[in-house]
This record gives sequence, C-alpha cells and structure tokens, in this order.
Amino acid sequence: MSIIYNSLNDLKTPFKNPVLTIGNFDGVHKGHLALFDKVKKIARDIDGQSVVMTFDPHPVKVMKPGFHPPLITPTEQKLELIQLAGIDVILCIPFTKEFASIPAEDFIKDILLGKIGIKEIVVGYDYSFGYKRQGTIDLLKTMGERYGFKVHVINQISMDGCTVSSTAIRKLVQEGDLDGAKKLLDRDYQVCGVVVKGKNRGARLLGYPTANLKLVDELIPKFGVYAVQVIVDGKQYNGLTNIGYNPTFGSNAFSIETHILDFSGNLLGETITVKFIKRLRDEKTFNSIEVLSEQIGKDIIEAKKVFKQAEEKKEGCCKS
Repeated sequence: MSIIYNSLNDLKTPFKNPVLTIGNFDGVHKGHLALFDKVKKIARDIDGQSVVMTFDPHPVKVMKPGFHPPLITPTEQKLELIQLAGIDVILCIPFTKEFASIPAEDFIKDILLGKIGIKEIVVGYDYSFGYKRQGTIDLLKTMGERYGFKVHVINQISMDGCTVSSTAIRKLVQEGDLDGAKKLLDRDYQVCGVVVKGKNRGARLLGYPTANLKLVDELIPKFGVYAVQVIVDGKQYNGLTNIGYNPTFGSNAFSIETHILDFSGNLLGETITVKFIKRLRDEKTFNSIEVLSEQIGKDIIEAKKVFKQAEEKKEGCCKS
C-alpha cells in the first residue's frame, strides 16, 4: 500500500534513495504505467523508494479556469490507480498559482533535492516544469550533473499508430469508441456518481427501474445506450446505461440513467461506479412510451449477449 502525502510540508526528512516521476497523470494510462514501471525498476536496483508526484486540482483548472479539459480520472480514482500500480510513495500536491510561480531551478533545489532528496528522476519526452514552464529536460540534465542525480527520459508510446495520451483517450471516449479507449487505458472507462432522485419514470412508466447519477467525473461518453458493469458496495452487477436527454419524453434535461440487472434495493444517496463495456446504439426518439419500453427490452437482450461473450473470452484466457 502506498504512503500518500497531501502537502510538501508533511515531508520532514528525505526518502530512502527516492526515484521520482512527476505529472498530472490524468487517466493513469499505459504511457503513465510505463513511467511507473521504469521508476519501480530503478528503485529496486538502487534499494530505493518509488515516488510519484501529482497535483490536485489539474494545473489548467488553476491557470486557465473554464478552459481545462474534462478529467478522465478524478483525484480519488487517480490515486487509487497509482497505488494499484505498486508505487511506494505518492505526493498529491495542492496546485496553486503560488506553487506555479516557483522558478524551475528553485523547484529542483528546494523541493526535488531539499524535500524529497531525489537520486534519480524519470520523465516523459515532453516534460516541462516550473514558472512559465521554463524548466526543460535539458535543464534537468544540467542540474543533475551539478547536484548528482540521474535523469531518464521515456519516449512516447504508440499503439496501432495512435500515441498513448490523455488527449487521445478523451477523444475516443467522447466518440463512444470504448474499445479504443480501453486499449490505451488498459481497463474499461468508468464513471462514478451519487444516485439522485430522478423523474420516477423508469419503473413506473417503462417497467425498468433506473438509478439516476449525479457524476463526480467530468468526461462523459458519447450520448447513447451502453452495456455496463455497475459496482455497488464492492459487488459487481451487469446493467444498461442511457446517456442523453430522453427525447421521447421531451424534457430536454440531461441525465445518466442506469438499469441494474438482477438487483433490487434503494440506492438513493449511494455512490456507485459504472464501467462502460460496449456502446449498443444512439439515443433515439420513439413514437410512444410503449415502443421505448420494447426497445429497452431488446437492449437488455443485446447487453446480455455482450456480457456472455466477455465471460467466455475471460474463461478462454484463463484456460490458455
């Protein structure tokens, strides 16, 4: 289990031979995991600790309010994924304009060396840091030679001709390309939210009770109907999620509604996680509530086929 620090002021003494990487790590995708693997390997080789420095909130939220990209992973999920990657220490630093104003050389001397005590640092090919991003990889290398720490640079990672990046993943999710996003993330895209009171149409009018989500996530998949897996109190269920404006009802109110298969119970106020497995269709306007209800029944049959195929594929992998 990783040790998590939420302030540099909590660091009383440097770590043991720390090997560090720094970044926003939104998505904790395969490119980030490659950085972490390099950090862990070096740390093992020098009998040190692997350390990740990340920030909350995303720096763009502070420096350009209103222009930040939708986040793939909220902070809590990001930290959980970094822990699962096997990192020893996580520094989740509050990002402020004051922090952003630290000159690059001071950042290296006072924080990386003074507070953390780095022995080696691993960064991506496009890494920059410090006031007005004046800190470059060349500066890191120069300072490394001066103060005795090593700098390792990881080249960009591509899959099927696509650069693995948070930007690419956002685009794929927004286009509804879940398979493409999964390849770059190394997991299914998911959102987390609190179940809030809806319009009470699911069970009453359609015959399918739904959980209406108020999201903590910012990146929303393309409008439509999805086969999903839902995590409630640590238990996983299959389900069906509709994202959009419910045009059949003419309400023009955006909602994310999930029907959980083989589940009964009141989820109001509960936090649940929805993992998107496959996009089934676009959101449509139906001539009547009855026709919509029939379509939902067909969607559930289609979703069950998806779950069965996924289970068979999983069992096949286990046997091989």
